[in-house]
Amino acid sequence: MPTLYYHHKAGLNHVTAPGHPERPDRLRAIEEGLSADRFKTMVRVDAPEADLDVVALCHSNEYIDELRHIAPKDGIVYLDGDTSMSPGTLEAALRATGGAVAAVDAVMKNKRTNAFVGTRPPGHHAETSRPMGFCFFDSAAIAARYAQRKYGITRACVVDFDVHHGNGSQEIFWADPTVMYASTHQMPLFPGTGSMQERGDQDTIVNAPLRAGNGSREFREAFDLAILPRLEAFEPELIVISAGFDAHWRDPLGSLELREEDFAWVTRKLMEIADKSAEGRIVSVLEGGYDLQGLRDSVAVHVAALMNN
Repeated sequence: MPTLYYHHKAGLNHVTAPGHPERPDRLRAIEEGLSADRFKTMVRVDAPEADLDVVALCHSNEYIDELRHIAPKDGIVYLDGDTSMSPGTLEAALRATGGAVAAVDAVMKNKRTNAFVGTRPPGHHAETSRPMGFCFFDSAAIAARYAQRKYGITRACVVDFDVHHGNGSQEIFWADPTVMYASTHQMPLFPGTGSMQERGDQDTIVNAPLRAGNGSREFREAFDLAILPRLEAFEPELIVISAGFDAHWRDPLGSLELREEDFAWVTRKLMEIADKSAEGRIVSVLEGGYDLQGLRDSVAVHVAALMNN
C-alpha cells in the first residue's frame, strides 16, 4: 500500500522573525524534494486540526488554554528567546498534531502500513506544560498516546534521531512502562538533556548521545549497539519516528556529520523492527532540519525508504 504524506498550507502561515531557522521555507523545500517522479504513488492528504482533548493526552489543559490566550491576532509574540507565535502558529501546531493523529488512524485501521507527517512547527521539545525550542505540542508523543488510548496498543515507541534531544518526549514518558523513548542526539547541545544515565523510572528511556564531529560510523553504532536491540526486545506495536534532519552535515544548528544515506539506513532498520512486532506500522513526524538543501534531500531518502522505493 502506498505511503501517506500529511501536509497543510497552514504551516506556511506560522511566521517567525527574519533569519529564524524554523521558517516556512522548510515546507517548500520538502515539497520540492517530494515532487520527483518516484513519489507519484504516494498519497497526499491535508492534515486536519487536532481536537483539543487529543492534545490534552500529553499536555495540561491549563497549558493549552494559555497558548490559546497568548496567540496574537497580529505581529509576533515571543514565549522565550527561541520560540514565538504569529497569527498562524496555533492552527499550524494543531494541524501538525492532527496530521500525526490522522496518520495513526490510517496505519491502525490497516489502510496504510506507514505515513510521513511533513508539517511544522516541530514538537519534541514541548513539555507537558512548557513550550520551548520552536515547539508547542509534542505531536510524536501525542500520536503514541493516542494509539494506546484509541486502539489499545500496549507498547509503543518513539524513536528520535534529531540532532537535539527530545526533552519533551522524555519528560512525558519518563515514568511510563508502556512507551519507550529512544534518541540519538549531539551532546553537549540544546536543551542539555539526554545523557545515558537518564533512563526513566521504568528503564524505558534509551539515550545514545553523540559528540560534535561524529558521523555515519558513530551514528550507526549507536543504533546497532544501544537502541535497536532495546527496541527489538521491547516489541513495540507501533513505532513513531521523531524525524529530525538537523544531524545532516550541512545543518547550521548542529555539528554532526550525517549524510542522506544515514537517514535512509536508519529508516530501513526501524522498518525491519516494525515488520517483526508492529505489522509494519510506522508514523514518521517531522522535527528539525534547517539547511534547506539538506532537509530536502534527507526527507526524500527517508520517505523513499518508507515507500520501499
